[in-house]
Amino acid sequence: MIKNFNFLFVTFFGIGTIRYAPGTITSLITTILLFSFFHIINISSNIILVCLIIIFLYAFYAIAYYIKDNENKDPKEIVIDEVIGQSIPIYLYEISHSSEKLTQDALLFYLYIFILFRFFDIKKPFPVSTFDKKFKNSFGVILDDVIAGLYVVLTLIIFMMIKSKFF
Repeated sequence: MIKNFNFLFVTFFGIGTIRYAPGTITSLITTILLFSFFHIINISSNIILVCLIIIFLYAFYAIAYYIKDNENKDPKEIVIDEVIGQSIPIYLYEISHSSEKLTQDALLFYLYIFILFRFFDIKKPFPVSTFDKKFKNSFGVILDDVIAGLYVVLTLIIFMMIKSKFF
């Protein structure tokens, strides 16, 4: 039973087994889910944070369990790391703009966040590439996406600073 649960968890309910662009599809679904949680269902950001922390912590165990007998230590069907990496900039955007955003502004930022995350996750600039290449375990699988998510945050902060100074 734990094997089946871990498979569903690391593949984000089987999305990772989709033949083409499973990471991109997972990131898009994560974006839509988080938008729904924050803007349609209005779930508390604290509840969402607790859920994200649980996902983050359990992912280390689940991925390690999944890849232990696998020659490929970062198989493409593992997409829970995309959920984690995509969630970081969205969550930080939401808590930093909690009372001053319109839905259409949020949609635009979610789009920016999605595009930027996919860019950084695919291109893997330093140090994302280091974690991806050097750590062939659950730590490396997760941390490269966490850093890609933090790159998105940094990019948006720089963009907002430039926008406030010049526009």
